[in-house]
Amino acid sequence: MSKSITKIGVLTSGGDSPGMNAAIRSVVRTCAFHNIECIGIYRGYQGMIEGDFKEMGPRSVNNIVNKGGTVLKSARSVEFRTPEGRKKAYEKLTEAGIDAFIVIGGDGSFTGAEIFNNEYNFPVMGIPGTIDNDIFGTSHTLGYDTALNTVVDVIDKIRDTASSHNRLFFVEVMGRDAGHIALNAGIGAGAEEILIPEEDLGLERLLESLRKSKASGKSSSIVVVSEGDKIGKSVFELKDYVEENLPEYEVRVSVLGHMQRGGAPSCFDRVLASRLGVKAVESLLEGKSNFMVGILKDVIELTPLEQAIKGEYPIDLELVRVSDIMSI
Repeated sequence: MSKSITKIGVLTSGGDSPGMNAAIRSVVRTCAFHNIECIGIYRGYQGMIEGDFKEMGPRSVNNIVNKGGTVLKSARSVEFRTPEGRKKAYEKLTEAGIDAFIVIGGDGSFTGAEIFNNEYNFPVMGIPGTIDNDIFGTSHTLGYDTALNTVVDVIDKIRDTASSHNRLFFVEVMGRDAGHIALNAGIGAGAEEILIPEEDLGLERLLESLRKSKASGKSSSIVVVSEGDKIGKSVFELKDYVEENLPEYEVRVSVLGHMQRGGAPSCFDRVLASRLGVKAVESLLEGKSNFMVGILKDVIELTPLEQAIKGEYPIDLELVRVSDIMSI
């Protein structure tokens, strides 16, 4: 164990996700276990620039493992993107005696940490926290499993209404650049069609699929749409197109929005957050830096931040095939 690190900072950055609080708790208690001071950095990199720090101990993170959001708050910092802003942050960290920091967030947050590390040779470690599950080097990001369960639960409720009124529902879920939520939740909820950015279904194939559903005796249909899907400009445009070409369908739209980010984290996310927090702290104490901790084949692994940021986590084509078979 390295003796050079005696005080570790922890922050959350970017969009919140269920499991962030569990990760904060894990970092704080792992520091205490190893007799290392832990400092909470509030409001992400902006709080780092402003020196918004607070010492955290094992009792300060009581009863947060089950809470969504982040007790450290989160903010996007334009100032941290500038050399001047990062210099202020470095000065504040140095003044507080912080030797290293752990950032819980997505690729934008990791980019900031990597640049900071390159400029100041400051030890950093990343924990992936985003519901989109679009980070290379981990099969699951914090919040992804919880978001899936939230979406499936909502679609189950929507299906009750769809069946009662013989309606077609377009359900838009988060995923601007990645369709992991749409694909997995769509299969789990029994959607008739799933539209994701990675697979351009095309308007005509969508219509043909809906015609087949109708002809096979289905009185209602659910189409799960990732917000980054390329077929239409928006889910509402898709609705209008289907109504014009398939007037036999009564079409409704539900945009799930930010409800997918909230709520108590699932057991999976709580356990994953606990494992990642321990690994992040202990990796720093072992002298490692500029890595992201992730889970691959149920083993906690380190991936260089640069790879985590630039690498692509492809959609599972086998799941695409499964969804086609299940929609028959």
